[in-house]
Amino acid sequence: MKLRNIIAAVALCFVAGTAFAQDEKPEYEFLPHPFLDVQGGAQYTLGEAKFKDLISPNVQLGFGYQITPWFAPRFQVNGWQSKGGWSAWKENGIDYAPKTYKFNYIAPGIDFIFDLTNAIGGFNPKRVVSVALFVGGGANIAWKNDEANNIATSLIGQPTYSGYQMEYLWDGTKVRAFGRGGVEVGFRVSDAVAIMLEGNANILSDRYNSKKAGNADWYFNALAGVRINLGKSYKIKEKPAPEPAPAPAPVVEKPKPAPAPVVQKVEPYRCDIFFKINKHVAAPEELAKLDALKAYMDKNAKSKVSIVGYADKGTGSAAYNQKISSQRAAYIKDLLINKYGIDASRISEDYKGDTVQPFAENDANRVTICIAE
Repeated sequence: MKLRNIIAAVALCFVAGTAFAQDEKPEYEFLPHPFLDVQGGAQYTLGEAKFKDLISPNVQLGFGYQITPWFAPRFQVNGWQSKGGWSAWKENGIDYAPKTYKFNYIAPGIDFIFDLTNAIGGFNPKRVVSVALFVGGGANIAWKNDEANNIATSLIGQPTYSGYQMEYLWDGTKVRAFGRGGVEVGFRVSDAVAIMLEGNANILSDRYNSKKAGNADWYFNALAGVRINLGKSYKIKEKPAPEPAPAPAPVVEKPKPAPAPVVQKVEPYRCDIFFKINKHVAAPEELAKLDALKAYMDKNAKSKVSIVGYADKGTGSAAYNQKISSQRAAYIKDLLINKYGIDASRISEDYKGDTVQPFAENDANRVTICIAE
């Protein structure tokens, strides 16, 4: 694959990752996990015949472990069939040899995969397209080279035979080391499944295809299949809830010496209920604050409470924040009526979205403020 094509693919990954961004803007934490690759496709073995005559079937099974967002080792087994070919040898107008012959192989090995998209653009498990490079190697185990041996045997004794020989002709089972490199492009289907396209190039000794060429032998695989994540690959980071605002200190009325009756002023009571991001149902420890508000309103029978919901300006759109702030206010009002038995006529409800930020800290503005007086 040319360099400009790789750059274009990486750019597409970033576009896809940006398009996924939601109002909530969650933060993801990578989790190491194993994965399984199942792929099939075709192989082209470099030779002297026509391109189409040197195509053969190919399959690959891999098992890897994603250690970091950008690095994973993978044990893979590739194989099925390779082909050999040469320009047809003729003498006196007679064609003594076919152009191709095939033999079987299986090639276990290990790859080291480097995810360019996560390395450059940051970890995002919701990204639609990803691009990775890999290098590796292993052992190629080849057998059933009968066609090449039969061709070489059939030429001996021909009246016009001029000594054509396969100088590296082999029989039985042969094991040779190979090295390889390639590129893979993944298309996310779900958290567990991705469609994978892979191209790889494999280099072996000159003795692989039975002919002496004075240079290494090559075959190239084009594969398509699926990658299945075996376990969770990420989790959403939970942001800590802000510290609740301290309750107002109780007011101690000093006795007045005047004999005239004194009307005691009742101070307003404020109760702040904080919420987690994208939530309109508060945690139990937050809801426990309503007990004190209930006690205040029972003690002060003529008191009324105003409820105002808010959303933080740092996340979400204006429309989304209006909606969730109204849900937060309505949720607290419903609890006061149906759980604490406070008459609805003593409750007023409002919401501000992110147009008003009562606290300097962004996350503290995911709040419903109740003021009773």
